[in-house]
Amino acid sequence: MNTLINTKVPAFKVQAYQAGEFKTVTQDDLKGKWSIFFFYPADFTFVCPTELGDMADKYETFKKMGVEIYSVSTDTHFVHKAWHDASDTIKKITYPMLADPTGHLSRAFGVHIEEEGLAYRGTFVVDPDGKIKIAEIHDNGIGRNADELLRKVQAAQFVASHSNEVCPAKWKPGDKTLKPGLDLVGKI
Repeated sequence: MNTLINTKVPAFKVQAYQAGEFKTVTQDDLKGKWSIFFFYPADFTFVCPTELGDMADKYETFKKMGVEIYSVSTDTHFVHKAWHDASDTIKKITYPMLADPTGHLSRAFGVHIEEEGLAYRGTFVVDPDGKIKIAEIHDNGIGRNADELLRKVQAAQFVASHSNEVCPAKWKPGDKTLKPGLDLVGKI
């Protein structure tokens, strides 16, 4: 299996539902900012609204960090709107909900389940140059946590701006980092 780490997000053009409107989103919308692609199996399901609601609760924090969130399922943008209108949890969402009914994005990110036409729970953090820096794929019964993702994005942004430092386990902004070198070998 090939890794997606440090590969560029492929060209794409999809419809999205956001803030009461339909809009088109392409790879050009990613340029110059951090992005999260948050794949989930389907609208009107069980674990999915808990995750998307959790991301909605952290959206302002991510935006202040210069990060756009894109939730993605193989539903259409019309279904996204219907779900948004029907669910109190999904009504909280103000980030773009991307529609991938052809499976183009799901396949490009390696999360498409061919026999079901759905996506696994995939989380991908993309840097301002369009390169994937974090790639995680979960089985569909395992929900994700926006707080964990927030910490990982903070670490990715720190590493991107501090080329000679790395973030150890459980690192949070303000914590001590590491400077890789011969003097650290065998001392941690």
